[in-house]
Amino acid sequence: MKLELRGITKRFGSLVANDHIDLTVEPGEIHALLGENGAGKSTLMNVLYGLYEADEGDILLDGVAQRFRGPGDAMAAGIGMVHQHFMLVPPFTVAENVALGHERTGALGTLDLAAAREHVRGVADRFGFEVDPDARIEDLPVGVQQRVEIIKALSRDARVLVFDEPTAVLTPQETDELMAMMRQLRDEGTGIVFITHKLREVREVADRITVIRRGRVVGEASPRSTNAELASLMVGRPVELTVQKSPARPADGGLEVRDLRVLTPSGVVVVDDVSFDVRPGEILAVAGVQGNGQTELTEALVGLQDHVTGSIRLGGRELVGASVRSILEAGVGFVPEDRKESGLVGGMSIAENLILDRSTAPDFVTAGTLRRAVLDRFARERIDEFDIRAQGPLTPVGTLSGGNQQKVVVAREMSRDLELLLAAQPTRGVDVGSIEFIHGRIVAARDAGVAVVVVSTELDEVVALADRIAVMYRGRIVGIVPADTPRDTLGLMMAGAQETAGDGAPSERSQTT
Repeated sequence: MKLELRGITKRFGSLVANDHIDLTVEPGEIHALLGENGAGKSTLMNVLYGLYEADEGDILLDGVAQRFRGPGDAMAAGIGMVHQHFMLVPPFTVAENVALGHERTGALGTLDLAAAREHVRGVADRFGFEVDPDARIEDLPVGVQQRVEIIKALSRDARVLVFDEPTAVLTPQETDELMAMMRQLRDEGTGIVFITHKLREVREVADRITVIRRGRVVGEASPRSTNAELASLMVGRPVELTVQKSPARPADGGLEVRDLRVLTPSGVVVVDDVSFDVRPGEILAVAGVQGNGQTELTEALVGLQDHVTGSIRLGGRELVGASVRSILEAGVGFVPEDRKESGLVGGMSIAENLILDRSTAPDFVTAGTLRRAVLDRFARERIDEFDIRAQGPLTPVGTLSGGNQQKVVVAREMSRDLELLLAAQPTRGVDVGSIEFIHGRIVAARDAGVAVVVVSTELDEVVALADRIAVMYRGRIVGIVPADTPRDTLGLMMAGAQETAGDGAPSERSQTT
């Protein structure tokens, strides 16, 4: 089935998210859609899937114009979508999730779960998936959950399949399996739209590439294009994709973590006897699939977790039990993984956000009165230094793009004397141009003698920034390895299939540990 989008335009008030976009996806083709964060890719696909209605333009399938009033219409027409954030009901089984909304019933109106199970097995066998139809979603690893999303789409006889950032939560091995499955679908005649910001994956699997910038199609590219050529087309300027850094020269001291355990309020262990050191002048990157204790680890380091045992020492000072304010005042900078929830106050100005963690500092406050002129000058200097694209210090931070919001967080945390920088998912939802800048600032902090901990689910980012890599799996560090460790080895460690022995050499481990 041939898909054509002609002149698709979607506005949100004065914002034109899609501006007369044309796109064609042929049967048996993987068509990659590239663009910066906020370029309009997901909006376009939500129009295609019936979640939004276009203000202008047409959707054609095999030359016939379509009008979708919701996802049900799109699915009925043969369009499926695998969302970045899974649309699954965790307490339900695989079969129940696949049947949801398209339930088959027996003679008395009872749900025919046997038919749903058989259908799941049929699709799973076709692609070599190992999926138990009776397993509950909440008990499955994320890679298997994604397979369930794919089975859902294929069970509706999708002939055009949209993958929206499908590898965001996958290990390298799971990503390879997904790529192989996409090729199989293509070879069977399915048209695939592949949305991703990972240039290496695009070049590996795409047949054609369309690049969107600021809501408009700015060109098509070949999979033979270099990463630099693709990034330049996305951003509109040359981009340095390689992190430039000299070998680390760590000093003595820094961060010492010993036997750290973090429990949830109900007593579940989420960080399990973790120990590591980070010395001044080096970057320790923590790798792992999301949900293996990284969030709780970083929050414990900055005092945001209540049920913590063990020891966290910075420069000889014990931080377990200390308040968040005292930890920050001890020289800890913290870039949280969710800038909107934990890093910024959207309705406040850039200037106000830049001093959130030092709003009582004498540099900015005298006798309880904010020194506006001082704050304005400070904010303008940070806007220039960190290349924050905004009209000025009084601009509400919530009106900025994701990349510029992240630069405000980074500017705040790096604009004071630091002994330790904790950067959790520092470039999540950020375009390649801002990634280049943020990576440069992190390396600069290391070179200035700061101990740096970077937590990231992006393996490319981990490998690019790290001097050493700690891999977390189910709340434990299964190994700390050099930055040049092969990606396949890191992927096995992230999946819990391998850990490092005492000498750092790989050793096999059971998947059930």
